[in-house]
Amino acid sequence: MTTWLITGCSSGFGRALAQRVLEAGDKAVITARNTESVADLAEAYPDTALSVPLDVRNEEQIESTVDAARQHFGAIDVLVNNAGYGYRAAVEEGEPEAIRDLFDTNYFGAVNMINAVLPLMREQGNGMIINISSIAGQRSAPGSGYYAASKAALESTSEALRQEVAPLGIRVSIVQPGPFRTDFFSRSLKQADTALEAYAETAGKRRKENDSSIDTKPGDPDRAAAAIMQLAQLEDPPMRLVLGKAANRVAETDLNQQLDDLMEWEHIGLNTDFA
Repeated sequence: MTTWLITGCSSGFGRALAQRVLEAGDKAVITARNTESVADLAEAYPDTALSVPLDVRNEEQIESTVDAARQHFGAIDVLVNNAGYGYRAAVEEGEPEAIRDLFDTNYFGAVNMINAVLPLMREQGNGMIINISSIAGQRSAPGSGYYAASKAALESTSEALRQEVAPLGIRVSIVQPGPFRTDFFSRSLKQADTALEAYAETAGKRRKENDSSIDTKPGDPDRAAAAIMQLAQLEDPPMRLVLGKAANRVAETDLNQQLDDLMEWEHIGLNTDFA
């Protein structure tokens, strides 16, 4: 029986994953800023679910969550850093305080969760850390520069972490979802208050009031949860797992573009070493 700690379980991927995990008979620490949103899961699975209030920006709450998991279940086998939200703004439109808040949640919140859990996983000699990123962490788009940067930072840190903890028996993977039919776009997507006319045809087209695709996202959150559970069972998981056909197309296009650029311009880059 696997013990999970999942952040951001009030809705979306976190909620779907918590439901799947508990239905499978595993144990789960299910967290949300307001535990009323996960009370039904805790009541339905009283022996295997522990609901804990957690805002990942609050380091004291992070420590108390990990302590509660240790005391209640004795172990944390899988940490899923899912808590986060989106932010849309052209780079020039971005508001400094909003950008800092975004990174405090999407990046520093995940990093602080990792650092709080690692001593227990090192003591156990095993464990897995799954960081929920976004296909935006692979390839950014107009209006998503700051959100993509928060996810790209998490991915770079995850790459280093994977190499650091592998000898300790701890596995690390990144999950890159594409567009899924969750309430992310209606509930968890913020944007700059000011829209500059200069960006109306680029970032402006992706502002919430101009997005007509919110209810037509192709991804199924329940199937995503099943994929994440499958990932957690692998002894040698991939560095990245891309979720959804749309995200796979973006990743393939981006990687091919990087390779094309490398080959086309290597005649300039290769001439920079000492003769």
